[in-house]
Amino acid sequence: MRPWVTLAAAVLLLMTAGTAQAQESEIETLRAAVEEMRADYDARIAELERRLAVAEQNTKQAKYATQQTAVMQADVSSGNSGPAAFNPAIGVIFQGQAWHFSKNPDDYAIQGFPFGGEAGPIDEGLGIGETELIFNANVDDKFSAWLTAALALEDGEGVVEIEEAWVEATALPAGLGAKFGRFFSGIGYLNSKHSHAWDFADQPLPYQAFLGDQYIDNGVQLRWLAPTNLYMEFGGEWLQGSRYPAGGNADSGFGSYSLFANFGGDAGSDSSWLAGISYLDNAAIDRPSGDEDDPLIFNGDSKLGIAQFVWKWSPNGNWKQKNFVFQSEFFWRREDGDYVLPGGTPILYGVDQTGWYAQAVYQPIPRWRFGGRVDGLSTDDPGLLFVGTALAAPPSDPRRYSIMADWSNSEFSRLRLQFTRDEAGPLDDTQWGIQYIHSIGAHGAHAF
Repeated sequence: MRPWVTLAAAVLLLMTAGTAQAQESEIETLRAAVEEMRADYDARIAELERRLAVAEQNTKQAKYATQQTAVMQADVSSGNSGPAAFNPAIGVIFQGQAWHFSKNPDDYAIQGFPFGGEAGPIDEGLGIGETELIFNANVDDKFSAWLTAALALEDGEGVVEIEEAWVEATALPAGLGAKFGRFFSGIGYLNSKHSHAWDFADQPLPYQAFLGDQYIDNGVQLRWLAPTNLYMEFGGEWLQGSRYPAGGNADSGFGSYSLFANFGGDAGSDSSWLAGISYLDNAAIDRPSGDEDDPLIFNGDSKLGIAQFVWKWSPNGNWKQKNFVFQSEFFWRREDGDYVLPGGTPILYGVDQTGWYAQAVYQPIPRWRFGGRVDGLSTDDPGLLFVGTALAAPPSDPRRYSIMADWSNSEFSRLRLQFTRDEAGPLDDTQWGIQYIHSIGAHGAHAF
């Protein structure tokens, strides 16, 4: 065979093989594109089905609430006081957890900050948290009412606590608002939020140390919303002073008062912010803290100031798809009076204490959120007379670090995993927890 014929045959063979390989590569590329489109299509369908289910549930609840309001208004107009007149919106919040500590939580304490109120670590092991029963409705055209009853287990026995029971005036002029009864104080950012609305399973250290987890009391609250483009709200409260950090219903049952101011607005179409300051003044009579069986007893004045800042971001305001929230609060407390130590006599006590926390929570895709939090405390040395007691200053400032991940199938259910490294107690502690939160029935939207 002539050389040029052999060469031509080789070139033809190589061209044929290259064409085949190119065709196979194109087929694989097309197949991958089809699979990608199919996966994206399935994901979009699943997301639309989820949003449809949530929308249907919201519509049912809104329709029910509208019907109940119409019935109530008809009953009020006709003077009906029969069974049809009892028509509040009713909701139930279910909470539970499984928690593990590397150290015995029964021995947990923070040197220099004896806990009062309901502060303390989460119960170890399997358990249920507070189950909240919520009732709310318009009383008439000028008042609305709210009741929250917390069902819990203490030492194996069921207990019922009236967490909130307040009436609010809804027809005051000039941006004024008034609330009276039993309610969470408006100080700080987290204090007025129910536990099922927290981003972590527990409160930051300053809330536990300074407010006994949350400050709730009986009294009256007045608010004024300024008629400006910038959100500006000013308020004050006069309270009974029956709960930590107050105690003893001082001043004939007028033992506490608070002042607060909040400011906020939007930053473009993606972001919004809220900042505020608040002040709480308490008089304490025989206020217990520390060991329940042998408590420390404080008599005197307790003053608390709080500064807060919250930043929220979501692309074009589409909160459900992606969002980011940063929040932080700084606390300052001054207490002057005397402490009665177990088996001792009153000792003069006066210290300045501070606390803070900062946290960030990010939702990169629908349903999933991831967050981190750092919190800490600091205190003056109360003096040599307190050396060796629970009130002596700690050798180093208490610190705690937490991370969490949670998944929400809808706005009515959430599962959360949390890890905490606690360096605030007598021994460094590693804590793991799983939490569930589910709600049924009517439940209003949460505040900013």
